[in-house]
Order: sequence, then C-alpha cells, then structure tokens
Amino acid sequence: MTQAKLRFSSFEEYFAAGDDLELEGRYELIDGELVQVPPESEENNFFALNLRDLFAALLPRRWVRIHQCEIQVPVLEKKDAANRYPDVVILRPEHIALTKTRLTIKADMPPPQLVAEVISPGSQNRDRDFNRKRAQYAERGIPEYWILDPQTRSITVLELRDRDYVTFGIFANHELIFSPTFPNLDFTAAQVFSEE
Repeated sequence: MTQAKLRFSSFEEYFAAGDDLELEGRYELIDGELVQVPPESEENNFFALNLRDLFAALLPRRWVRIHQCEIQVPVLEKKDAANRYPDVVILRPEHIALTKTRLTIKADMPPPQLVAEVISPGSQNRDRDFNRKRAQYAERGIPEYWILDPQTRSITVLELRDRDYVTFGIFANHELIFSPTFPNLDFTAAQVFSEE
C-alpha cells in the first residue's frame, strides 16, 4: 500500500499539525515535504554524548540536548530544510518554558546559545555541515556553532559576527577548548573524541 506524502505550505502549518501527524523519528521539512532524517551513526552519537556530558558538568543539565531539539531555520536555497536537529544544542533558560509542549525552537523564539554538529562520513555531509547548516544557523542568529570532525579529531568553534560566522578557534588533541559564549570551559578535544 502506498501512503500519500505529507505536504505543508509553511513551517507554521507543519508545526500546527503537531501530534496529529503521528510520526516516528525525526523529519526535515524540505520544499513543503517531510523527509525522514536517518539515525545517527554509533560513533557520531557517542561523540555527541561525550560533548553533552562535558557541558552538563558545567551547565544545568536541562539546557543540554542532543539530536531531538528541532530548530526552525531560514530556507536560504532550494532544497534547504526549514528545520534542523543539531547533534548538540545548548538552550537558553527561557527555552524550558517555551518548549514545554514540544522541543522546537521556532523563529519567533530566541535562538539557542550554541549548536554543534558531528560530521558524518562523505563529502555531501561535510558540505552540508560546513556550508548549508552554517549559513542557516548564522542567519537564524545562533551565536556559536561548533563543528566536530571525527576524521581529524578537531573541533572548529565559530562565532557569529555581523550575521556570519568567523573562526574563533580550531582545537585538537589535549588543547583546552575556548568558547566566546562559555569562557569557563575546562575540557579538551581529546575528551570529546574519547572512545572510552
């Protein structure tokens, strides 16, 4: 049996459908159509968990989310998703009340403090994380974007300046990671990429 594809004229229409959709998994809204996001690889999930645990040791645990926080982002080019699920999201305190019924940060809400993506293997994934998501997160006004690269075991910390990201630093091995948003970090890239 073939099931009709769900189509929406806007993110607001998709958001309003809410629980009536009865969907399992994560979906991105691309050109009005819901496209299922594949599950994370074990390695990417593990590194996201490491980063979550390191942030949760310094911040309220409730602010630190992985894989399930949906963020409405601007569609800048054809085939851009209207929503993203970053691997790690650091919420603002006000998001706790704003996302009480659904863990979605809409365009009319303040942006999260930080988002991070763990690059999946393949050139298409690298391009999406380094270019497409970067442009969308910048336009959304997210102050800080981290790109975790398992190939090089490095973390690129990007800071938003004048609606575009500039490289704040690239950290690898046992270097302490510096962050413009969180100046008191006390962990290293090696800890984020630890296999233990």
